Amino acid sequence: MTETDSIAYDVVVLGAGPVGENVADRTRAAGLSTAVVESELVGGECSYWACMPSKALLRPVIAQADARRLPGLSQSVQGPLDAAAVLARRNEYTSNWHDDGQVGWLTGIGAELYRGHGRLTGPRTLEVTGPDGVRHVLTARHAVVVCTGSRAVLPDLPALADVKPWTSREATGAQAVPGRLIVVGGGVVATEMATAYQALGSRVTLLVRGKGLLNRMEPFAGELVADALSEAGTDVRTGTSVESVTRANGTVVVVTDQGDRIEADEILFATGRAPRTDDIGLDTVGLTPGSWLEVDDSLRVTGNEWLYAVGDVNHRALLTHQGKYQARIAGAAIAARASGVPLLESDPWGAHAATADHSAVPQVVFTDPEAAAVGLSLAEAEQAGHRVRAVDYDLASVSGASLYGDGYRGRARMIVDLEREILLGVTFVGPGVGELIHSATVAVAGQVPISRLWHAVPSYPTISEVWLRLLESYRDN
Repeated sequence: MTETDSIAYDVVVLGAGPVGENVADRTRAAGLSTAVVESELVGGECSYWACMPSKALLRPVIAQADARRLPGLSQSVQGPLDAAAVLARRNEYTSNWHDDGQVGWLTGIGAELYRGHGRLTGPRTLEVTGPDGVRHVLTARHAVVVCTGSRAVLPDLPALADVKPWTSREATGAQAVPGRLIVVGGGVVATEMATAYQALGSRVTLLVRGKGLLNRMEPFAGELVADALSEAGTDVRTGTSVESVTRANGTVVVVTDQGDRIEADEILFATGRAPRTDDIGLDTVGLTPGSWLEVDDSLRVTGNEWLYAVGDVNHRALLTHQGKYQARIAGAAIAARASGVPLLESDPWGAHAATADHSAVPQVVFTDPEAAAVGLSLAEAEQAGHRVRAVDYDLASVSGASLYGDGYRGRARMIVDLEREILLGVTFVGPGVGELIHSATVAVAGQVPISRLWHAVPSYPTISEVWLRLLESYRDN
């Protein structure tokens, strides 16, 4: 027989990933009592199945690729990676899928952790069923914050469950490298995991339904990444869909719409995400289970005074760093409303508006070469009605890039708003460009005028000198 208790808090956060943790951090800092509910591991998708394990897999791959571009070092790193060592280091970065450290941090800020499945039962109220069957009824005086994230979507193919396909979770958590791997998809997860497993020893086939890779970035980003994957040995097939998948005697067999038959040891589907909102009681507050939650810029669910949705669940920008940014905004807004302080929602870059979600979202794809972008692409800017000009530059022509490694290949583009002479977007593709993107983010988010950017002098000889070359190209044309 289960027991039930009831307790009230100022704020109840559903989901203890990085987003929920950051909401709790901000509300606790404001002096609001806060409960956090988590059904899996505290730290969430990013810590155990996404950002950290994937980048731990990719870092040795990128380091080896960089070393191979340097005379005096290249001959020493021609052998295969030690896959066991790479996987072991990845395990360390996930704390071997134990969350003791993150639990300690959460309780250390004064938040109360409830383990179990949480469901809304009505306005401001959740019921949490713990693993021991004990039920807790939590009520929120000021806000309930949904931070349950998203899950991988599998295509509707016959008997796919029998194949036991990989999603991003299995790909980042695998304890062995398959000899042959089929990756389905052309986005970030697909390209990063193809990069990692190709370097770790898999024979990778990448099946892309569209015309190219990374279709949310400038077209040249996907082209450069596809070329590099092909040169590394990946069989990249664009314009290809999966018609059927079966598994027999351990072997996966894919038949494509082109009539090709491909065999592998494992298959990874990286074909999209869906919100984890199907079983959290949305129907009890007039919302549709399984839906993305529409929010205003303070992250409050549209038409609601007490319910917030932060991170992937609102579908604004499915990136950990952007979700954490939203969490800081939401926490500040909740605290302000709780204390009766007027919100600065009318200020587009104020403390209570997640404006960067619309104008300055940065992202790095950790392939070789890296692809990094912030703000609008040329197509997006033109579609939005801006009068713009794209300014391109060959990154290999920058002294710092040629020093970075022989045979450097890359490209840079900035999108200039010709009316205001500010940047609406910047894209870099090339080895090491992930560390360039924050400078671009500052320029885009800060709406720094072109005339002022001339006074931001890049150090010589660094890859950052591309900024000067882009400005010169804009001036001279």
